[in-house]
Amino acid sequence: MSWLLLGMVVAVLTSAQDILNKQMIGRTHLLAVTWGWWFFSMPLLYGGLLFSTPSKITSGFWVVLFFSTVLITIGVLCYVKALESDLSISIPMLNFTPLLLLLTSPLITKETPRLMGIVGVMLIVAGAYVMFIRSSHTGLLGPMKALVQSNGPRYMLVVAVVFSISGNLDKIGVMHSSPLLWPVFLNTTLSAVLSVILLFYVPSWKEEIFRHYPKLIIIGTINGAALWVQMVAIQWTQVPYLIAVKRTSVLISALYGFLILKEGGLKERLPGILMMITGVFLIAFT
Repeated sequence: MSWLLLGMVVAVLTSAQDILNKQMIGRTHLLAVTWGWWFFSMPLLYGGLLFSTPSKITSGFWVVLFFSTVLITIGVLCYVKALESDLSISIPMLNFTPLLLLLTSPLITKETPRLMGIVGVMLIVAGAYVMFIRSSHTGLLGPMKALVQSNGPRYMLVVAVVFSISGNLDKIGVMHSSPLLWPVFLNTTLSAVLSVILLFYVPSWKEEIFRHYPKLIIIGTINGAALWVQMVAIQWTQVPYLIAVKRTSVLISALYGFLILKEGGLKERLPGILMMITGVFLIAFT
């Protein structure tokens, strides 16, 4: 059960990061924001190394790091392209990641979820989907129709597929190093690659970063903390379970909007919320 508590911590941190990300959309270049996720997470992660015991890197680590860096870079670029379209039809695609993990995890990590766990994952995915379509009023098949009509959802579906592979590589990377050493190396390589891309594709990158650096630092630090906790939890459970629990961040964001920002719409999201909570309980008792 300790992994479940850590998974909920990851969900809370992810929700906080999502809320701050939404405040940045339209104000700065999305590539600068995603670069900030990785670059400004490094002070926390490298600081953690000062207080951790030395860990060994075993055979296979560098190969996994290479493929994970390539995949996540592709995912980040597709994510940026997807957010250039209507958010209401693109974001739901990302919620399919845990569902895809049910297919990729048995192939990559040789983990086979139990029936109750599979039902739990499916309920969380369905709940997140229902919450989003009810709040955005796109209709039950709105995001699916958008796959045919718009590029944004297609890009986000690619992101979901990429993350369903890289999520498994995270577990392998942790097994070949440690829960701290893996995100340290991964964030370092991603920051280096994204820095080069930012330099060439965003001419105003200096202005974009310096104008919003306080918020970028906060977002990056939250991302670093979420990654660290996630890599600790990933040792003790199957990847689809952890990522499904992580996706309850949309539930936390909805509650934040209702309780703190006094937003409406909680009643229409209630079926999705109940589905997600039921899914978490099923996974917890698997």
